[in-house]
Amino acid sequence: QVQLVESGGGLVQPGGSLRLSCVASESIFSDYTMAWYRQAPGNQRELVAHIASSGSTYYTNSVKGRFTISRDLGKSTMYLQMNSLKPEDTAVYYCSAPIRSLWGQGTQVTVSS
Repeated sequence: QVQLVESGGGLVQPGGSLRLSCVASESIFSDYTMAWYRQAPGNQRELVAHIASSGSTYYTNSVKGRFTISRDLGKSTMYLQMNSLKPEDTAVYYCSAPIRSLWGQGTQVTVSS
């Protein structure tokens, strides 16, 4: 079973930046669309961004222009660069290969002064 492990979360002030990483135990990024989701307390899990096997990307409207999804196929690693963070970005962020029903354990991002 492929494992996904996220890292890079933490506490940051509004306007700050964080970079999340997702490492896969097997090389799957070139085969499947990979995604970042997030879930805030009391809310449903929502799609933040995804990157297709072709490399094309998608962002939900609330993060466009602030977040960038990327991947390093050689390192089996996916990234989410988050800039200009807002308190409403506070959530647990999950790495996923949705078509394989694969999920990481999540990493907490807290944006607060």
